[in-house]
Amino acid sequence: MENYLDINKNSWNARVEPHLESDFYFVDEFLKGRNSLNSIELDLLGDIKGKSVLHLQCHFGQDSISLSRMGAKVTGIDLSDKAVDTARDLAKKCGTDTEFICTDVYNLPNVLNEKFDIVFTSYGTIGWLPDLKQWANVVSHFLKKEGEFVMAEFHPLVWMYDDDFEGVTYNYFNEKPIVETSEGTYADTSADIVQDYVSWNHPLSDVLQSLIDEKLTLENFSEFDWSPYACFKHLEEFEKGKWRITKFGNKIPMVYAIKGKKR
Repeated sequence: MENYLDINKNSWNARVEPHLESDFYFVDEFLKGRNSLNSIELDLLGDIKGKSVLHLQCHFGQDSISLSRMGAKVTGIDLSDKAVDTARDLAKKCGTDTEFICTDVYNLPNVLNEKFDIVFTSYGTIGWLPDLKQWANVVSHFLKKEGEFVMAEFHPLVWMYDDDFEGVTYNYFNEKPIVETSEGTYADTSADIVQDYVSWNHPLSDVLQSLIDEKLTLENFSEFDWSPYACFKHLEEFEKGKWRITKFGNKIPMVYAIKGKKR
């Protein structure tokens, strides 16, 4: 779809304000120093003090700023101009030197000329991109030799189901764009917004092969039977900060994580 960027930019711009006000993003606690990153990605990132990090699809920058607080030199990028403006304001309030660029992922090589120790992306990102080969090319483009790619993402199995997890509605494979209209938002289902959006499902094989084709060596691949976010319907918190779909329990994967190195 030629206009998917405009559609999705409008959608994410509309989400910024309700997200800022939601408990989901705990902005007040964040401003006081709370780290927004989860154990899944923190375990893969390790000690990042003094390293340069490129954060793809950063929304309004909480994770980017958290990486800065851990001692990294961070550049976050996002499609939404409202999100980027908010991210810059948050960074200023938090006293970090985190930089933000408003652009779509595929255009980033045209606006940023730098190499990074780490490229990072997490949770609900690649579903907004139609072509993972081009995405992986961008990842590789910005990595230094021996640089690391760290990714945490919702498992494609979850995206096959309807919102109530009653049955399989969507193709596991990237068959075609998914064009839909949503009310509210995952961070606040009662938010007074109605937005069109365009997304794509990506099987694990496409994710892994696209990175392998760009000469990234896979160092870690993990699957998790829980989500660190309560962003789906019908969840239960079985441990603090860990949610599962009640009817499925621990029977299905909800998140996967990847760590690769550029050789």
